[in-house]
Amino acid sequence: MGGALSERDAGYITDVEYTGDFFPHLAPARLAYIAAINGYCLGGGLEIASACHIRYASSKAMIGVPEINLGIIPGFGGTQRVPRHVGKARGIELVLTGRFMTAQEAYEYGLVQKVAPASEIVAEAKGLATQIATKGQVAIAAAMEAITEGLKVSQDQGMKIESECFGKLCVTEDKKEGITAFIEKRAPKFKDK
Repeated sequence: MGGALSERDAGYITDVEYTGDFFPHLAPARLAYIAAINGYCLGGGLEIASACHIRYASSKAMIGVPEINLGIIPGFGGTQRVPRHVGKARGIELVLTGRFMTAQEAYEYGLVQKVAPASEIVAEAKGLATQIATKGQVAIAAAMEAITEGLKVSQDQGMKIESECFGKLCVTEDKKEGITAFIEKRAPKFKDK
C-alpha cells in the first residue's frame, strides 16, 4: 500500500510510501518496553510511546497527536495504535482534533497506566522494570508472545496460543524452581531455563 503527494502539495516531501511498522522490534518483543513520559509527548513522541507495551506519565505531561493541525495525519502508528489503546471513538476524536490531553485524562482514557509526580516518574518506571526483571525471563517471553500474538486473532485462537505457551513452560527448570520456591515459602531463583 503506498501513496504519492504532489511536490506542490507536500513542499519538500515528494513521495511517501508505506514501509511497514516504524517500530517492528517492539511488537514481537520478548520483553516489555516501558515508556516514562515527562513533559510534552506529542506527534512522533506519542507514536513512540504508544508502540511501547506500558506507559507511565508524569502529572505534568501533555499528550496528543496534533498532526491534523499541520494539515497532515500521524504517519508512524498514531492512527492505528492510539485508537487501539483508547477505543475507536476516542481515537478518532484525538486524531481529528489534534488536542492535547493531560496525563490524568490519558490515564482515564487508558493510554497510560500510571500517573505520578514529575520527580518520581522515572523511578516509578524503573521500579516496574525491576519488578518484572525478577520474574523468569522464559515465562516473560511466553507471556509476551501469548498476549501479542493472541490479540491478533480471535479469542478462541488466542486461547490456543496461550495453551501452547503454557505447555512449553511446564517442562522448564524455571517452572520447577517456581513451584519449589512457592512450597518452601521463599523467593524463586530463576535460571531462565
